[in-house]
Amino acid sequence: MPKPIFIACILWVVSSQFSAAQPLDSTGIGRAHPLTRQFIYVPSILIMSGIGTNANAEEGFKKEIAEERNEYLSKFSTHVDNYLQFSPIAIAYGLDAMGYRSETDIWNRTVILLKGELLMTGAVFGLKKITHQLRPDHSAYNSFPSGHTAQAFAAATFLSQEYKRRFKWIPYVSYGIASSVGLLRMANNKHYISDVLVGAGMGILSMKAAYLTHRYKWSRTRPITPVF
Repeated sequence: MPKPIFIACILWVVSSQFSAAQPLDSTGIGRAHPLTRQFIYVPSILIMSGIGTNANAEEGFKKEIAEERNEYLSKFSTHVDNYLQFSPIAIAYGLDAMGYRSETDIWNRTVILLKGELLMTGAVFGLKKITHQLRPDHSAYNSFPSGHTAQAFAAATFLSQEYKRRFKWIPYVSYGIASSVGLLRMANNKHYISDVLVGAGMGILSMKAAYLTHRYKWSRTRPITPVF
């Protein structure tokens, strides 16, 4: 299997496992751990996988993937990822405008979104500055992690949290979009696989943390049961 297809499979499988994670049946097995499974396991797997593939050796995994890209997609270039990263947020507010009620009212939802965005942006750009990693196209020393991917997965988590109970297919759409952004960042030669994996984990973790710590002080409306 060509490596680009292999990477696509990794991102899609991980995001599908995340979106499908639910409490188990009446036996109680796993029932006490949906929060651990979604809030810790998947982001941790993504982040640790990214760190593990971030070796800068010429024969390292991330460099080999970049070489595969240069061989098969050397002329590929698109700007769609610049816009696609925000699309889950637009979808969430668009569905609400069309009358499809979300999990959280607009005031609390917006505060949660802003909090998650601040957490994600601060963590990503802080790590970029600390690591000072060169992009695969040699354009700048801010490759690790991928900010576009972090934004896309934060936005996907926001959309999923707000509509996964109403529309069971929403998590697959939202994380599918986010995975596409990560793949496009590599196809554009702007990021290595390690940058994308860590960015994805940080995006999920930031938005989940925003939901987990929110106190719903801006209106009387709050979810009857936790969205996790």
